[in-house]
Amino acid sequence: MIDEPGTGVEGECVFHDHPVPPDELSRYSPDRDYHAEKDIARYVESQAPDEIVQHVERIKKEIAVGQVFEVWDVTTDKDRWWVITNMTNLYSQKYFPSLDYTLSFHIGLMMRLRGKQETSSEANPFDEVFRRMDQAEDRLVSAVEAEDFQAVGMLLREALVTLITTVRGLCEIPVEIELPQDANFIAWSDLLMNQLCAGASNKALRQHLKNLAKEAWQLANWLTHTKSASRTASSIAMHSCSTVVGHTMQVLNRASQDRTDQCPVCKSRDVRSHYDIDIPPSGDSYLSCGVCDWDDHPGVESQS
Repeated sequence: MIDEPGTGVEGECVFHDHPVPPDELSRYSPDRDYHAEKDIARYVESQAPDEIVQHVERIKKEIAVGQVFEVWDVTTDKDRWWVITNMTNLYSQKYFPSLDYTLSFHIGLMMRLRGKQETSSEANPFDEVFRRMDQAEDRLVSAVEAEDFQAVGMLLREALVTLITTVRGLCEIPVEIELPQDANFIAWSDLLMNQLCAGASNKALRQHLKNLAKEAWQLANWLTHTKSASRTASSIAMHSCSTVVGHTMQVLNRASQDRTDQCPVCKSRDVRSHYDIDIPPSGDSYLSCGVCDWDDHPGVESQS
């Protein structure tokens, strides 16, 4: 029993029995991201077309398996959903009440879907490189004698030469540049890094990649010929060559990975792309900043 406020009279505990309507909750959200919220609302209404979104709130960001996953709590006029990104999917909170369980389930599901996509997709230009690296790893697992470990080195050298051949086919090399011999891995690596990481601003990165490639090649070459070849040396060579392969693929894709667009107001690189079906005449994309309130929507709705 407690005193009722302002009366001095004992009474029953009073509990809040009229929850705030979902469409009013946004007034009390301290951290709003209008354009991202609109993206999530459009997604939910596209997946549940007979429902109207009333409230969207980002709960957390989670980093797992090298990916960022955003978790959203979405209330509609009929249901309440978890929406988790990368790749975006929604889960009814009626059947998935635990957020931690739902997030773990989502991450596992997305990994399986990506695996199926990779398996069913068109041939990757690096498939032969991967195959040769797999051969080297299989040989390492079963190796016993020194000559077995030497064979690992030979397979690694072949994988690196195949890597250079693959990258050459994906790069435009100016005609005036004198080309090295096909099997000259170090010279080709220097030439290709000069093309892929050109400019003074990339000097440190370019030199690092050249050094890694040179040392991995020299280590694999040494392993191929040394009579003291061992499991430890072979494993280190394997990891070194895998690093070179991975870094080279990253550099090839750096244009799509590196974000250089800047917000014209605050200069942040956290510039996101959105799509609005209501932009005349038939829908279009627009940009917004994740740090400040800038956007280039041609007729942005009121955010109040």
